[in-house]
Amino acid sequence: MQTLIASALAFGLGAAGWTLAEYGLHRFVFHGASATRLGAREHRQHHAQVDYFAPWWQKGLAAVAATGILLPVAVVTTGVATGLSFTLGFIAMYLFYEVLHRRAHTRPPRGPYGRWRRRNHFAHHFMDPRRAQGVTTPFWDLVFDTRLPAHRVRVPRRLAMPWLLDAAGEIRPDYAADYQLVGSARSDERTRRADSEAAMANRRPEVETP
Repeated sequence: MQTLIASALAFGLGAAGWTLAEYGLHRFVFHGASATRLGAREHRQHHAQVDYFAPWWQKGLAAVAATGILLPVAVVTTGVATGLSFTLGFIAMYLFYEVLHRRAHTRPPRGPYGRWRRRNHFAHHFMDPRRAQGVTTPFWDLVFDTRLPAHRVRVPRRLAMPWLLDAAGEIRPDYAADYQLVGSARSDERTRRADSEAAMANRRPEVETP
């Protein structure tokens, strides 16, 4: 019984450990001063194109690498049972975070937590990327004073999430209290066209000269 309780506590501590790692990675690596840090380039692409996500195989590889580093240390430090439980909690919370993050961009909110999570995350995206670094919890933003109070998030039209808009391209009434579109539809259409043309040009094969 004591072993079961210790394993459950270790699992919970591992999950909590991921939320701190999530905050630290987001703040100091993805938004750190060095543009060459691992993951920073893809994260900038995610901010520029909010429906872009790194492929799942990369996320799976990150989970395997984290397990390979964390598990031996945890086992040596706390024993096999608790070390394994701590690592499982950490990795499970990481995978849960990935699902929650993707759903925030692709699915409408359900319940108070889903509403908070989206509003907080998109305030980070569109208002101040130096703040609101936590995706799953506001706890570490409160601890490190990086909270971003945002009662109504200003969302650029061309970056608006599909679930946010109605058939006319305007904010759905259910979300009007939390979000506001900025930018004109005409200018955003020109920007989208320019982005599309630039992407097509980048995909054209280069012609070799003899």
